[in-house]
Amino acid sequence: MPRARLRLSVLALAATSLACPALVPDQDTSSDGGGADTSTSEPTPPDLPPPGPEDIVVATFNVHLFFDMVCDSGQCGGGAFEEVYSQAEFDYRAEKIAAAIDALQADVVLLQEVESQACLDALTKRLPQFQTAYLGETGFVSSIDTAILSSLPLIEIRSHGKAPIPLPDGGSTHFARDYLEAHLDAGGRRLIAFVAHFKSKNDDDPERRLAEATAARDLIDLAADNYPDALVLMGGDLNDVPESEPLEAIEAGGGTVRVAAELGDDDWTYVYDGDTRALDHLYLSTRSGGGSFVKGTARVLRDAGADGWGGSDHAAVRGTFRVGG
Repeated sequence: MPRARLRLSVLALAATSLACPALVPDQDTSSDGGGADTSTSEPTPPDLPPPGPEDIVVATFNVHLFFDMVCDSGQCGGGAFEEVYSQAEFDYRAEKIAAAIDALQADVVLLQEVESQACLDALTKRLPQFQTAYLGETGFVSSIDTAILSSLPLIEIRSHGKAPIPLPDGGSTHFARDYLEAHLDAGGRRLIAFVAHFKSKNDDDPERRLAEATAARDLIDLAADNYPDALVLMGGDLNDVPESEPLEAIEAGGGTVRVAAELGDDDWTYVYDGDTRALDHLYLSTRSGGGSFVKGTARVLRDAGADGWGGSDHAAVRGTFRVGG
């Protein structure tokens, strides 16, 4: 399968950094309360294994509060949740995030914390290799949403954000952000990618996060059963760690594989109060026969000297998958 990845201009990024050297987010609303890295260096990825001609590289990346230039809430900055950027600040963040995404060298990128279509458009303008771009807009004021970028053509996309899901102890809830289901054309084969961002541990609600995980797994299984020849994946900021109840629900019965498990203790993507935690994950469904994970290709990407990737407070997770049996 041909792959053409375009590199961003280092000079353009450097020029933007000089134009806006003091951009620092005013508030901290990450999964566990940590702040984003504000360094201006270009991402330097580790040694990335070259994919084969039938391979698909997938990554998940929480970009950390990528807001636009409109103050939708009427309360921005000064410790408020929503940040509002000047044009120079917005361009700076777009350049930095786009450079980080480009450095992932991925065919499919699952994104979290993108506020609006304007933010996604700013990224695709800088990343022309992605012909597919879709935002899972929740519709709330100053929402931070899921999104997907792909160099593969889009077949269809489904939104599960508003569907009721049962709570473990009765009643119902819904996904905290849209749980996107994107069907992509991987050289004549179907690739189904789910994008998740579960309930944050801020103002924690573990029962809701468990409900999200259970419903997410049910939808993964449904897709695998309906399309047995598809490669079915799920990834995102799940706001919980291996062996937690939500991740155990996703892995129940051995129907999924968490690809970064092969990294052992180096699978962490977030630091809270000095402790490293694996909160961002990529999963492969093993129910369908449409593909496999290429062992030894899992990577967690972090900026040099920082805990996160591309200025975010989260690292990115990357893996290579082989299409077909």
